[in-house]
Amino acid sequence: MDNNLLPQLNDLIKINDSTTDENYGYYPYKRPIENLLNYGLILLDKPPGHTSHEIVSYVKKILGLEKAGHSGTLDPGTTGLLPIGLEEGTKIVPVLLLGPKEYIALARIHNQIPVEKLIRILKEFTGPIFQKPPQRSSVKRQTRIRTIYEMDLLDQFDRLVLLRVLCESGTYIRKLIYDIGEILEYGASMIELRRTRVMGFNDETKFVRMHDLVDAFFLYKEQNEDNKLRKLILPIETALTDISAVTIRDTAVDALCHGAQLALPGVVSIPKNLKKNDLVGIYTQKGEIVGLGNSILDFDDFFKQKKGISFQIKRIVMKPNTYPKFWTTSDTLNSTNKAEMDKPIIEEEDDLGN
Repeated sequence: MDNNLLPQLNDLIKINDSTTDENYGYYPYKRPIENLLNYGLILLDKPPGHTSHEIVSYVKKILGLEKAGHSGTLDPGTTGLLPIGLEEGTKIVPVLLLGPKEYIALARIHNQIPVEKLIRILKEFTGPIFQKPPQRSSVKRQTRIRTIYEMDLLDQFDRLVLLRVLCESGTYIRKLIYDIGEILEYGASMIELRRTRVMGFNDETKFVRMHDLVDAFFLYKEQNEDNKLRKLILPIETALTDISAVTIRDTAVDALCHGAQLALPGVVSIPKNLKKNDLVGIYTQKGEIVGLGNSILDFDDFFKQKKGISFQIKRIVMKPNTYPKFWTTSDTLNSTNKAEMDKPIIEEEDDLGN
């Protein structure tokens, strides 16, 4: 198994022996471009002046795709990381809302403040905070708790302050700065905002600029040169490095893609310390994401039981017929409820530029 580049597939515990047929599927980092465009992720560096929806529309037109979707809305004036899933990859990008986000914010305090007082107040806003979404947010306006993991004062000049904020997804940075201003008694307002991290993606040298994407796709279409485009599009599996993984037999792949549940005999390996109800990524032995599911069993149960359903499927990502059919109609009688799979993995409520 070529799993060295997918950390979530390392150190799994094998519970069944199995091999994979090299004639079907692709190792994520060896996909041909046509397949990568169906299961890809772009770490787009969003420019100012455009909505997140507009940026996604531009990406679809540039690459000639039918579907694309982003994770975590950014306001038109906000710049920075906007992860975009391509085609089937759109089913995975909501997972990125489960992890932390990092922002660099430029704010103006409405009066002169001693730096010692400002640092003290910033520490008071570190940890769980109460926050009510602003009036023009896209979610219900009710007070909820969000966690500020870290907040640092990077620089201060006159009444301008530069902040780094590492926070839980769904935190409104503009509202955070407003609330800090209220505690300071003089008021504060956000001037500029840039997102620099989503979950584990924080290397700004790998963020993709729109014009580079245009150039790379032109080289691919007109000169059959895909090296530059391949550097800009990541396998969608890279979005799942913080979620536990299980691998399955080739014979189980297509059955899952057609709605079957995952039974114990189809599982090849599981993570250490797997617990009941854990969300996991379900992979082929080549490392391709098949779907997402919740474990029905604890780790020890996989060695005590020989049959029965082991994972409740929440979302199927892989297209049917990617692997050969090894199942019959009777095998899918206990099939996954489509309405259940259509439920969002996590609600989109990330409108951080407000």
